[in-house]
Amino acid sequence: MNGMELAIYADGAARGNPGPGSWAFLITLDGRVLYEGYGVLGRTTNNVAEYNAIINGMKKARAYGKGTLTVFSDSLLAINQLNGSWKVKKDHLRPLHEEVVSLTSGYERVKFVHVPRSTPLIQRVDALANKALDDEGS
Repeated sequence: MNGMELAIYADGAARGNPGPGSWAFLITLDGRVLYEGYGVLGRTTNNVAEYNAIINGMKKARAYGKGTLTVFSDSLLAINQLNGSWKVKKDHLRPLHEEVVSLTSGYERVKFVHVPRSTPLIQRVDALANKALDDEGS
């Protein structure tokens, strides 16, 4: 699928912040959902959960090719840090940020785009992240 335009919609959740955390993502190609994934993290923060959603989505997206990748998230912090607009000030976020940056290698182009929480596919991954927590009994 080289040359194709993939998109990841990612969301993380932490009930209580910090509290039980989860992540979810979906991968689309030309608006068609190719894959959905979600998981739990244990006790964590929203920001760690958001980064984990992006990381897990980017790892899975590699299976679909190395063309253009756009990552959509409602996390202003993660998107602005990944775009270089904001510094990564918290030590515990640095390794997560570095992992995302390393996952960009090999793609023709990677864009990180902030979208509102009301975006339909963000609402869908938010529901998946909450399902992960509900399934765990959190």
